[in-house]
Amino acid sequence: LRFANGTVDTIRQRIIYVIEDHSGDGEASNTLGTVSLSNGSVSQLIGGHDFFSSPSLSADGQQLAYMTWDHPDMPWDESIIWKANLSAEGDLDSPTKVAGGKLQGKKVSVQQPRFSPDGTLFYISDETGWWNIHREGYAEPVVTREAEFGSPHWSFGLCSYLFDDHNTIRTLYLENNVSKLARLDIATAVLRPIAVPGSSLAGLSQVGHQLAMNVASYDRFSEIVLVDGTTGEILETIASATTIDVSADNFSIPQTITYPTAVKDEAHAFYYPPHNPGYTAPDGTYPPLVVMFHGGPTGATSNVLSLRTQYWTTRGFAVLDVNYRGSTGYGRAYRDKLLGQWGIVDVEDAVAGAQFLAERGKADINQLAIRGGSAGGYTVLAAITFTDVFSAGASHYGISDLEALAKDTHKFESRYLDSMIGRYPDDIDIYRARSPIHHTDQLNAACIFFQGLEDQVVPPNQAEMMVDVLRAKGLPVAYVPFAGEQHGFRQAQNIKRSLELEYYFYAQVFGFEPADTIEPIKIDNLTP
Repeated sequence: LRFANGTVDTIRQRIIYVIEDHSGDGEASNTLGTVSLSNGSVSQLIGGHDFFSSPSLSADGQQLAYMTWDHPDMPWDESIIWKANLSAEGDLDSPTKVAGGKLQGKKVSVQQPRFSPDGTLFYISDETGWWNIHREGYAEPVVTREAEFGSPHWSFGLCSYLFDDHNTIRTLYLENNVSKLARLDIATAVLRPIAVPGSSLAGLSQVGHQLAMNVASYDRFSEIVLVDGTTGEILETIASATTIDVSADNFSIPQTITYPTAVKDEAHAFYYPPHNPGYTAPDGTYPPLVVMFHGGPTGATSNVLSLRTQYWTTRGFAVLDVNYRGSTGYGRAYRDKLLGQWGIVDVEDAVAGAQFLAERGKADINQLAIRGGSAGGYTVLAAITFTDVFSAGASHYGISDLEALAKDTHKFESRYLDSMIGRYPDDIDIYRARSPIHHTDQLNAACIFFQGLEDQVVPPNQAEMMVDVLRAKGLPVAYVPFAGEQHGFRQAQNIKRSLELEYYFYAQVFGFEPADTIEPIKIDNLTP
């Protein structure tokens, strides 16, 4: 048994958990259950759904709200909020559906059920097309705004709003993927912004009359801080992601851009121009460009300070960090543009973004690179297989065989590709059509592969097969395996080495001398 997402039931001296049972054959079963604080006994409250999340008790302990969803949906596709009374013994009495499911034939995603101090149930729903705050019994949101008050439910414990009292909410929300904090008056539906010095705010928590949260921005590393809930002033820094002291003069300032893409649509991204106060580019030259992709693919990138991004910009590269169609933070309609289209629209948006910058003199059309990890790595491999725009790519444990991903993954994501690509194996032809590993004859760009040898999500043989094909085709290729690494690198020396070697690889392919002293690696078909 595995326990998560607990909430303490002080009246009955127990903790209510999401419980996952791995004792049987096949897929694990999920339920809501309890653990006694007196004797440790475990009992089930309710089952019957593939997934449970977010148990929330009313202040008087007499009601429980929670969230469920079922295969093949992911929680951001369709989910349901339930509410039930609790008996004196703590059993659930006939849960009733509060929100979510299907509304007028359309799927609705809900999350974060939470009771106000007076016992009113609130939650976040995207039934208006945006994740807005709602309350039980009202057809309209507490405040209607083209903003995201929620985020994709990749993990337990999401918290983007809290109650000051029965009529006041402190809430985080996103507009164009930039975070804001506000005070929401429930009676008047007035949302009053609170100026916090940051563009990425997350993990809202209450500490007395103050708020705690994670704050970051383009010139500020991620920190856990205490904030004045009225003024937004940072009162205390509890912890920082790094102690590195780097002058902000070295930072490239991101520019929020929207650019045209296929079928008269548009995509969003953050553009970082090359910047280093100690150097100036030669007149009449355009910078090489690195196009970057977030994972997920249902996720988003933000404009927060990243030393990885600044590594490129201080060395003369421009960076385009893409929130392709399907990314979160721009409403349901934008998020749904990836449905059935993974491997198509993300690639289109990579190509369109690179061309958009090159046409405006912000990137060298002959020095375009694309990089990404996992799902982002899949987009890299698809882009250098099915298009001819990029001269170089870097795949960090990237997916090349979508069938393998569909056949061997954990319960949470086991039906994820149903919506992104199609049902497997019914739509096996689509899986094969979009898998670079089945179209290696079309590979047309130099590529470096970074691979953990203990990766169970993307086995090393996927990368090795791609490397063999590139090597045979006479294209520049390098393979960098890391012993002891899995899906996503954890060891500092390996993270550093992979970044340096990627830079070295681009330098060799694009024909310039790296500014750093880097222990070289053999690049097949390029270096002796």
